Amino acid sequence: MTEATHPNDNCRPAAPMQRFTTAFRAWRTRRHENAPPTDHTESPAPEPVPGASTLWRMRTTVQDEPGSLAALCTALAGQRVDILSLQTHPLADGTVDEFLLRAPGELPASGIATAVRTAGGTDTWIERADAHDLVDAPTRVLGLAARTALDAAELPLALRQLLGRCTIRSQPAPAGGEPVPGGVPVEGALDGTVLRLRAPEGGVITVERPYLPFTPTEFARARALVELDARLGPRVPHGRDVLTLAEGADITVRRADTRDLEPARAMHERCSDRTLRLRYHGPVGDADRYLNHLLSPRFGRTLAVQTASGRVVGLGHLLWDGDETEVALIVEDAWQRRGVGAELLRRLVAMAVDAGCASVYAVTQASNTGMVAAMRGLGLPLDYQVEEGTLVITARLGERVAARAGELGSASAP
Repeated sequence: MTEATHPNDNCRPAAPMQRFTTAFRAWRTRRHENAPPTDHTESPAPEPVPGASTLWRMRTTVQDEPGSLAALCTALAGQRVDILSLQTHPLADGTVDEFLLRAPGELPASGIATAVRTAGGTDTWIERADAHDLVDAPTRVLGLAARTALDAAELPLALRQLLGRCTIRSQPAPAGGEPVPGGVPVEGALDGTVLRLRAPEGGVITVERPYLPFTPTEFARARALVELDARLGPRVPHGRDVLTLAEGADITVRRADTRDLEPARAMHERCSDRTLRLRYHGPVGDADRYLNHLLSPRFGRTLAVQTASGRVVGLGHLLWDGDETEVALIVEDAWQRRGVGAELLRRLVAMAVDAGCASVYAVTQASNTGMVAAMRGLGLPLDYQVEEGTLVITARLGERVAARAGELGSASAP
């Protein structure tokens, strides 16, 4: 049996630049190392309730010969385990069978694995499932394709939901028409626990899942999602909201991407050095270098605030980082302390809830009273970490936030 032990739940596009201080990197390393996901199957299980049942996802490899699957089903039936769904992943030397199971609440994962091993299953992997897994595979894949078609920023999230806990890294295309790094063929490459796919922009998307090798079927599904993204080209939802600030000025909040690079640079030029330092935690001359990455839907979602004349005066970023997605804001000096940052932050949190994130964090400085006040204004449980002038504020998202997400609105709404 292969125990269901998993790495950190850090399925995220890798940070495109080194924008944090050494102190923050040290804090982050200590915070995440050896931290299991919340649904880790080796965590203490709740006390079984008589008559209750438990959902499990299981994979096992069987010989590709008549009677192998029948023996497996018989062994599961002997443990009173109900098979809710079954997918088969053919391999060169056998078949990987993926099950959704409903088992008696008192039957542990080890009991199911023992029965499977006795029936001839090998390389067995099992973890808890939930009601979301009851959706059949074709329906789930079609739903992910629809989300990707509507919004380019959905691709990393769709890959994560398709492939489970994994690490996703996006490597941009080399400048000057140089070859794709690593020599990845046009059709991509599958190597055990690593998938490498050609990104629509010419770079490489790498997906790693050390605890469970990818199957050719999963590779084909992931490649189809990336190809869909490439065919549709750059896109963000076109909706925008017009809001009236307390002082009476109207602003528009909308989604933004790399096509807003020039207006974003112009906003930087109007910002003071202090504003740029508080946002980018480094030399103000480097700020423009980050914009192309920050505006890319490969790394998250961006909201822009513009005036009635069309001038961009604020940006809010939701950067994919697993369950602890980062939020970041910059508002040009003339529009600060007018409610713009708070409005951006509320909308970013609503988007994080919609994406299924468990928390959001902001990296700033203790002297950035505006960001601290905006985080407090969310009315959420907050954690603070301060090291050598770097302040990390984490807001935990829960059911109360999900209930309020609709009230906060969305810049992608019509």
